[in-house]
Amino acid sequence: MDKIIVAYWSQTGNTEVMAKAIGTGIKESGKEVEVLGISNVLMTELETAEKFALGCPAMGDEILEESEMEPFVIEVEKFVQGKKILLFGSYGWGDGQWMRDWEARMKNAGAIIVNEVGLIAQDSPNQEVEEQCKKIGALLAKV
Repeated sequence: MDKIIVAYWSQTGNTEVMAKAIGTGIKESGKEVEVLGISNVLMTELETAEKFALGCPAMGDEILEESEMEPFVIEVEKFVQGKKILLFGSYGWGDGQWMRDWEARMKNAGAIIVNEVGLIAQDSPNQEVEEQCKKIGALLAKV
């Protein structure tokens, strides 16, 4: 499958902005992309994909959102071995520990993290962050 899925969960819209910018970077690199909230993602499509992006903001005590995203990530862990993935999300406070924990989880499950680390933005993504999202989307398209 040549289509790249950018799956995300967003409460305030900040992570959604990042997802759309990543999608733009993928599209500008000549690849087909689908930017979807996680409730609209078919897990079978992720299972067969060679690469994809996952986004979630930091919640509470710097954790993934618990009711929808955490169960989604638990399912992804079952088949992520050898896949190239991009992690991203926004946060309002803290130092990004939720992303470091998420990176470690995915690496422990065998994923290859594009750019080695997840892309994070504090609060609303500004133009600079949106440009970073486009660049890392292009990187995902090319790996």
